[in-house]
Amino acid sequence: DVQLQASGGGLVQAGGSLRLSCAASGFAFDDYAIGWFRQAPGKARERVSCISSSAGTTTYADSVKGRFTISADDAKNTVYLQMNSLKPEDTAVYFCAAAFGPTCWGVDYWGRGTQVTVSS
Repeated sequence: DVQLQASGGGLVQAGGSLRLSCAASGFAFDDYAIGWFRQAPGKARERVSCISSSAGTTTYADSVKGRFTISADDAKNTVYLQMNSLKPEDTAVYFCAAAFGPTCWGVDYWGRGTQVTVSS
């Protein structure tokens, strides 16, 4: 079975940090780009960041550039999202997802979300 298990969410004050983890299993991790997406109440889901180990690329939404860092541990089939300088507008449910190929367009697998709440 394909699994994308996100963890690491929680409640943090503005300016604080969290690190999300996405543990993947059940598919060829190296063949997929892994992305982090988020959805706040009443808003559309947006892509936050994406990493492709095979292509050696990372991308970020403008809203998180300079504050968030995505990384991957291929040996553990795990992707991380280090979130620093968190803002209340970062509050959302964060999902990790896998897309076949070098980009996060066209997601094939979604994981369950983890809630991130940033208090002001």
